[in-house]
Amino acid sequence: MSRTTSQPDARTVAAEHRLAHLIGGEMVPAASGDWLETVEPATGRFLAHLPDGDTRDVDRAVAAATQAARRWARTPAAERSRVLLRLAERVEANAEALARLESIDTGKPLTLARAVDIPRAVANLRFFATAILHTRSDAHITDEAAINYTLRQPRGVAGCISPWNLPLYLFTWKIAPALATGNTVVGKPSEVTPMTAHRLGELAIEAELPPGVLNIVHGLGPKVGAALVEHPAVPAISFTGGTATGAAIAAAAGPMFKKLSLELGGKNPTIVFADADLDHAVPTAVRAAFANQGQICLCGSRVFVERSIFDSFVAAFVRRTEALTSGDPLEPETEQGALVSKSHLEKVQSYLRLAETEGGRIVTGGDRPAGLPVRCGDGYFLRPAVITGLDAACRTNREEIFGPVVSIIPFDDEAEVVAAANATEYGLAASVWTGSIDRGHRVAAELQAGTVWVNCWLLRDLRVPFGGMKSSGVGREGGDEAMHFFTEPKNVCIKRNERPGDAE
Repeated sequence: MSRTTSQPDARTVAAEHRLAHLIGGEMVPAASGDWLETVEPATGRFLAHLPDGDTRDVDRAVAAATQAARRWARTPAAERSRVLLRLAERVEANAEALARLESIDTGKPLTLARAVDIPRAVANLRFFATAILHTRSDAHITDEAAINYTLRQPRGVAGCISPWNLPLYLFTWKIAPALATGNTVVGKPSEVTPMTAHRLGELAIEAELPPGVLNIVHGLGPKVGAALVEHPAVPAISFTGGTATGAAIAAAAGPMFKKLSLELGGKNPTIVFADADLDHAVPTAVRAAFANQGQICLCGSRVFVERSIFDSFVAAFVRRTEALTSGDPLEPETEQGALVSKSHLEKVQSYLRLAETEGGRIVTGGDRPAGLPVRCGDGYFLRPAVITGLDAACRTNREEIFGPVVSIIPFDDEAEVVAAANATEYGLAASVWTGSIDRGHRVAAELQAGTVWVNCWLLRDLRVPFGGMKSSGVGREGGDEAMHFFTEPKNVCIKRNERPGDAE
């Protein structure tokens, strides 16, 4: 197996490039000796081999994590913090190389990976590394007879399964609180975008994480993910991904009484009232629709616009959309890169056909961009699509597409739009645009969504609870919610001793 270089060329990775598991502090191949291929979305060509992991690799990783768990749990919080901060420093020192890896692995613009993905990964590690130094414990006096206090202790081995759209960003969002609170981790990154998780494993060794504290197993979901979920020595599973997969995880883990955090799909509404500041609302709604080619669970794919401004809003939205630059993700001017895979591109295209059969009109986009460079001739590109003419109840407006497709829908009053916005199985996020702060509060309270932004989108604070309602998930991540998920609360009741004369 060839050694992975820390800074691959911006436009290619050597054909012999092979990734590895991180198990017990060492980079190792799959037990099977077999490999999977990953493809660069912008070119459609081979990128790297990754280990084709299976139950044997998961068993080895869980054994290593179990062996390390007791010592790591007893490591003082200040020392755990120092170790995670060292890892954050290594990630930050390699930020440019990691951003380039993220871009070639996912198809997202390099400028986006530089500005968002890698800085957020660093922030995740630093946030939880320092948060563990400021934890608190509840105490209760019981009628002068006893003192109760609450211990929060690590659960043990945490299984962390992350998606392909924000690979390092969301992987660190899970492993950072798990490690900070004293758990060991077996992580399973997406087999579609494994590059930065592999590099994180190398950086963890450089940062001197104790062997077995962080383990990373590559491979297919039905083999590695299922084995991790079903493993009896893994009491907690944190998963981000599709709703169908989340349901399968819940079905497998439920009878074992595992603790579950599931951040699943979304069909998020953007609601624009006539009194909104359109100079701000239009460009932000376009960004919310098409950031990362619409491949963010928080993207606003249903835009509800008050009827009196509908035509002018659509015209402005389309102009902004058509001005987006599609092209090679590695070029600085590119705003829209490639979709993550050929199969995902075909799925998104199938929804465009569905929209037309349901009576929708594709106002712009939905085809392959013109003028792509030769390098990207076989890449998975799609011009951002804007659809009008569909009602809120059709499949196109109820099912998650997860691509650069947005539907714009008129509404007449507040009650109507709240009902329409809530009329899906999902409830992850929403944004409301209005000049009335009272309306903003009122509509936010009525929307069935775990996060509601008013006059903004994707303005994130790592301290707040994050997650969804209905089919968008179970539990919350972020801040205290994450620290609580990865720890088990234990009440200790100490009876107070009565001394002679206390009753007098």
